Amino acid sequence: MIGFTLFALFVVLMLAGVPIGAALGLGGIVAIAWANADTQWWGLLAAPQNLQAGIAKYPLLALPMFVLVGSVFDRAGVAQRMVDFAVACVGRSPGMLPLVAITVAMVLGGISGSGPANAAAVGGVMIAAMSRAGYPPAFSASVVGAAAATDILIPPSIAFIVYSVNVPGASVPALFAAGMVPGVLAGLALVLPAVWVSRRHGFGQAEAALPRPPFWRSLREASWGLAAPVLILGGMRVGWFTPTEAAAVAAAYGLLVGMLVHRTIGFGDLYEIFRDATETSAVIMIVLALAGIFAYSVSTLGIADPVVAWVTALGLGSTGTLILLFVVMTVLGMFLDGVSIFLVFLPLLYPLMLHFQWDPVWFGVLLTMKIAIGQFTPPLAVNLMVACRLANVRMEQTVPWVGWLLLSFVCAALAVLFVPELALWLPRSLGY
Repeated sequence: MIGFTLFALFVVLMLAGVPIGAALGLGGIVAIAWANADTQWWGLLAAPQNLQAGIAKYPLLALPMFVLVGSVFDRAGVAQRMVDFAVACVGRSPGMLPLVAITVAMVLGGISGSGPANAAAVGGVMIAAMSRAGYPPAFSASVVGAAAATDILIPPSIAFIVYSVNVPGASVPALFAAGMVPGVLAGLALVLPAVWVSRRHGFGQAEAALPRPPFWRSLREASWGLAAPVLILGGMRVGWFTPTEAAAVAAAYGLLVGMLVHRTIGFGDLYEIFRDATETSAVIMIVLALAGIFAYSVSTLGIADPVVAWVTALGLGSTGTLILLFVVMTVLGMFLDGVSIFLVFLPLLYPLMLHFQWDPVWFGVLLTMKIAIGQFTPPLAVNLMVACRLANVRMEQTVPWVGWLLLSFVCAALAVLFVPELALWLPRSLGY
């Protein structure tokens, strides 16, 4: 009864418009108070203790720094330079701008770690460019929203950091390495329908008339941004710094590029950059802290055990259960971001993972892919919502186009589900 009340109160508060962090914290506090109603009052001290424990974890130090990295590189104008370089590489034939948008989103995914931020950065450049080339705004928004979904797979990923601190046996470096191949696979899967639909419907006919940027100059301008993922991932691999230190190095590198190389960031911009990054980080950390109370309630009240018993009683087996989770996580991803889903459902999913003996790294990548699908699935897709606002279109207008992209992304996710080595090969090769 207490477990039902915990989740019912959380859902009611969410529907009432209460922020997700407050809903998690209030639901957990009520459950703790109810469970200790017949004992001593100091049982409620578990709430502040777990509030602090929810964020007192070393890997979480990387989170605000990676948020700052995204803000810095967005202001530094890296996206526009990457677009110019990509166009210089692939040319101006019809269907090439969607390819450029997806490729740039994947590269920026190796810098920021946030899907909506990626959609804003890429969409701010690509949607206007695709419009000038003759692509419908709804199609452009669909491509940008889907491309940004690769962001939480390609390291560094904020979702992977949150997953690692909640699941023993899944380190941040291992998750970062495991997300690389599935992230690239998902990006390639998006390219095929985007280019095919463009050419089938004759989109981008005006592309050929637009000038092609000079290759070497574009490469020189984009090289600083292209070096950022190499610095972050390469530095961690050779042992120069930990993921937390890599985030700090990347932030310093971004400021260097923006202020001294591209000169797009002045001293007057620093306050706004740090303020935006601080506000975003504070919101995430507050939600993480309050989710600690919720997770404690789920684990100590034994709520997860009946859920595991119910799921196993369905007789679906390991593969059938994974497909069921595939559907559930995708639907949840339409309404919530990846961090929130992990915070709410990992206390329930972790015992299920142990029961079926799933590899924690592979399971984390698979869950993240499921959530990524939901981020551009109408009607409440966070990435697609950002892209639609930039394109000034209603989300329902994207349905004819986004369906093809969803189908291809689902195929990539199913490939990782049935072939776990797609996620596990790289971390094993690197010795994680």
